Amino acid sequence: MPRPVWSGAISFGLVTIPIKVVTATEDHSIAFRQVHTEDGGRIRYQKVCEIDGRVLDQAEIGKGYEIAKDTVVQVTDEELGEMPLPTAKAIEIVAFVPRGRIDPVQISTSYYLQADGQVAGKPYKLLREALKRSDRVAIAKFAWHGRERLGLLQVLDEAIALHSMRWPDEIRDPAELAPAPADVGDAEVDGALALMDAMTVARLDDLQLADRYHDALAEVITAKAEHRRPVPVGGEPEPAGQVVDLMAALNASVEQARAARGDDAAGGEHATVHEMPPPKKKAPAKKTTAAKKTAPARRRKAG
Repeated sequence: MPRPVWSGAISFGLVTIPIKVVTATEDHSIAFRQVHTEDGGRIRYQKVCEIDGRVLDQAEIGKGYEIAKDTVVQVTDEELGEMPLPTAKAIEIVAFVPRGRIDPVQISTSYYLQADGQVAGKPYKLLREALKRSDRVAIAKFAWHGRERLGLLQVLDEAIALHSMRWPDEIRDPAELAPAPADVGDAEVDGALALMDAMTVARLDDLQLADRYHDALAEVITAKAEHRRPVPVGGEPEPAGQVVDLMAALNASVEQARAARGDDAAGGEHATVHEMPPPKKKAPAKKTTAAKKTAPARRRKAG
């Protein structure tokens, strides 16, 4: 279990739950160091005081806020710890919402909350079971790293997870990114649904997912160290073909997904693949001298 990154409490009405916060994810990225291309020497950065020119240790470096040119107010960690803000020392639950009502775009870093001490066990389990039975998540506020943050608490297996969230005004409006209007026929939508059926799995764990970029980069580094050519990871990439007919591409994709499921889904449930109906032929327009009426735009039904 990783070391706690924060200790405090969950504030649930008048109930206080002492907790420790640990990271829920691991970073397996390969990190490069900056080197001098001529001789391979390491490039290092030094923190230098602009007044006396000395190179400083981390213990000599504090925090300061520039309120005016050449005027900096220093703030110590002790002063930050005594900040008059309830969320500075607690994760304060402010509301509960149905699990499916959260916009995934708002979700950021994830953590696990661990009950801190024997006295925290019962209230921790109480909150966990209440979240489970209600199928809700808790919206909370907490202060970390120099700012107050929005958070989401939900149950994962037998633990309570904390997901830091972006504030609503930090989410950009996606309307300006919408593509230009285009006609999409019912047959094409049915084809896309058939492809989704063929690619559907019961759980994400059923997929054998791996970071192929990480493996390929590791192979490049190993091969370079061993003075050989790297071996392709995951097979040779297939050349991308130009899509001429959307329906033909959907049909081919359904057959490909169906074949893949048949190879690796032995003993499991197979996706139900619905046959795609042929494209509907448009009826010839009737000649008329009457002025055409403009049909009202269809409104999307609220889900």
